[in-house]
Amino acid sequence: MALGFFKKVFTFGKEKPVDAAPSADEGTAEDQESAIESGREIRTQDVALTATEEPTLPTETETSGAQTANIGERPEVVAAASSDSDAPAVSHEAISTEIEQFPAETDGGASPVDEEADGGTVGAPILPKGFMAKAAVSEPSLPVPEPKLTWFQRLRAGLFRTSSQLTGQISALFTKRKLDEDTLEELEDLLIQADLGVETAMRVTDTLSSERYGKDVTGEDVSRIMAAEITKVLKPVAKPLALDLNHKPHVILVVGVNGTGKTTTIGKLAAKLSASGLKVMLAAGDTFRAAAIEQLKIWADRTGSTFIGTKLGADAAGLAYEAFEKAKAEKSDVLIIDTAGRLQNKTELMAELEKIVRVLSKLDPDAPHTVLQTLDATTGQNAMNQVEIFRNVAGVNGLIMTKLDGTARGGILVAIAAKHKLPVYFIGVGEGVDDLEPFEAEDFATAIAGLQH
Repeated sequence: MALGFFKKVFTFGKEKPVDAAPSADEGTAEDQESAIESGREIRTQDVALTATEEPTLPTETETSGAQTANIGERPEVVAAASSDSDAPAVSHEAISTEIEQFPAETDGGASPVDEEADGGTVGAPILPKGFMAKAAVSEPSLPVPEPKLTWFQRLRAGLFRTSSQLTGQISALFTKRKLDEDTLEELEDLLIQADLGVETAMRVTDTLSSERYGKDVTGEDVSRIMAAEITKVLKPVAKPLALDLNHKPHVILVVGVNGTGKTTTIGKLAAKLSASGLKVMLAAGDTFRAAAIEQLKIWADRTGSTFIGTKLGADAAGLAYEAFEKAKAEKSDVLIIDTAGRLQNKTELMAELEKIVRVLSKLDPDAPHTVLQTLDATTGQNAMNQVEIFRNVAGVNGLIMTKLDGTARGGILVAIAAKHKLPVYFIGVGEGVDDLEPFEAEDFATAIAGLQH
């Protein structure tokens, strides 16, 4: 069909009226002009090629994307158009050349030249064998923040080592076994070894005996009764820390042995108090460690608290005096004083702690208003002795238990509460500020028994 079409196009210019009879030169010029006009018409028409009428020439397929040229610039076309009627038909080479110059548009859309002219995107090139296109590097997606755990979830995770060891031993003890005297004795020993204390262990076994004696008992039955009895022991000591804000400054003295987390606990308390709008001052009374002074200063800067310190090795009682006077002058709401870590069996260090208390009491008969002792849960039964000695020397009237997440001996808090009856204000299960929270008896008992809230 394409061949026939071009034959018709290029013979159209020769059919003129007989009476015209132009000269050879005139005819040639007119034929050239007709060929040029025909070429322009071809570029603007849609040519539909049908395979049934005429097979597609190979040259058409190979050169279908070529750029269109001006037919008037093709001498062989002009020659073909200007020949007389007796001239031979146009050759295949000339027709193929013209097809190259005027590619047919298919129903599939515009040619690549049209796409480029319209601002479209030319398809990606096909790479030769042995090559591959590199995948586009996508922008890294922002990490999805993990959902924040509730306090009970963090507490349960912190007490996991304690609860898993305790509940595992209880479950092993009560596997297919009725409750009898031997079983009760074994359970009592197990609870004492878990640092829950003799008093709590006896309460659990007495309650279990009254409810389930002679019957089949499961580990869940024991855990449920144990949680209830621990709650009864802890509820009287689970109290909030009372601050007398009408009496400024309210002095909090923090004491404890080395490594119990005194300085970090002070920083967390300051963060909570400052966030509530109170004016807080921190005094670096641990003059034996340069790191403790620097650490407390960082906490003061972080929490927006006022910091007061002195040189290394200075008198801690003298610093306490200066801190109280400055806090009073600046009308600070709360003054928290750090002290050096000391072992309860070091007489000279305990005497220095007594001196700090005496100096503060001279400035204010009620000072220090609160004496907090930090306890490291990992020390187990040794923490019981620490409370007794510090209570006699410094007048400890409140406890903070730290590092519950690093031990399987968290049950010692129950034994201390049962024996000393001191308020437990806060407990810590991690390093973050949010990991120090007010003590809740029921939450603690549920978590240590391995039960769901």
